[in-house]
Amino acid sequence: MKTLHTVAELDDQLSTPTPGVIETMRAIEGDFIVLGAGGKMGPTLSRMIRRGLDEIGQKDRTVTAVSRFSLDEAAHELQRHGVQTLSCDLVDRSAVQALPQAANVIFMAGQKFGTTDAPELTLVMNTLVPAIVAEHFRQSRIVVFSTGCVYPLVDAASAGANEDTPLTPPGEYANSCVGRERVFTHFAKLHGTPALMFRLCYAIDLRYGVLCDVASKVAQGQPVDVTMGAANVIWQGDANARAIQCLAHTSTPPMALNVTGAERVSIRWLAERFGDLLQRKPIIIGEESRSAWLWDATRSYDLFGPPKITLDEMISATSDWQKLGGSTLGKPTHFEVRDGQY
Repeated sequence: MKTLHTVAELDDQLSTPTPGVIETMRAIEGDFIVLGAGGKMGPTLSRMIRRGLDEIGQKDRTVTAVSRFSLDEAAHELQRHGVQTLSCDLVDRSAVQALPQAANVIFMAGQKFGTTDAPELTLVMNTLVPAIVAEHFRQSRIVVFSTGCVYPLVDAASAGANEDTPLTPPGEYANSCVGRERVFTHFAKLHGTPALMFRLCYAIDLRYGVLCDVASKVAQGQPVDVTMGAANVIWQGDANARAIQCLAHTSTPPMALNVTGAERVSIRWLAERFGDLLQRKPIIIGEESRSAWLWDATRSYDLFGPPKITLDEMISATSDWQKLGGSTLGKPTHFEVRDGQY
């Protein structure tokens, strides 16, 4: 991956369709709607769909990004790239019922941070909204963004939680995510809606994610806590591509799919690596615990092959971004949290 100097270059890289995305565009029919598209991944995922359709000459198929769009700039940027936008509060049942139907739905809405202060809103966003959406789009195929946090912490020396691991996570947020999956599964069975639970585990780009968190702390001379001794990461562009490809793998009842990188990345090693690259001595605190949130994504590798962007490329690109003074989203991952309290 070449060095990225601007947000525009980064977003272009993150939204470039892969051969697998192009193949999926040809294999499935209909328009696309992305719900909760105003977050960290939604804009580039929506643009990737649009670019994929344009590449195969199907400009008449629409891509609609739905969000509250608190910033007009975000909607205008999507429109500039050929993505239609609609402002909608997904908690409002009548507003959701006014949304256009689409054969292909990617559901990205949800709440994580703020759960400790407002647990009722987290439950509304992660369980009530899915019920409203599942009813309205019951004739669609739906890829539901979930999280690897639906699993319990596992032995740090193990291969990680796989799709058959019982969903017994710590904390109210993670349990609300189990609720989201259960609600979509209920309505999928009720209406025969093909769906897939997309259990994404630490997508990153240069502005957020585990690598950004650790690199920023090393660069700023802040301590890096290694109590959560390891994590898995995947480049956002690869996660976008896999989510789109999953539209061709929806089923009733829904299948679940872990999506992350294959490497178990040591947080201590990562801090030391960024220390070398940024020429700053990392400050490391804590000791590695015997358990961690780790995930086995073998099933997704069997379906889609390895991600395009390697761990070494992600680390190098993150280091370069830090050296260039690149912007961040100011949204720490809080991967260090072990009790599920956000």
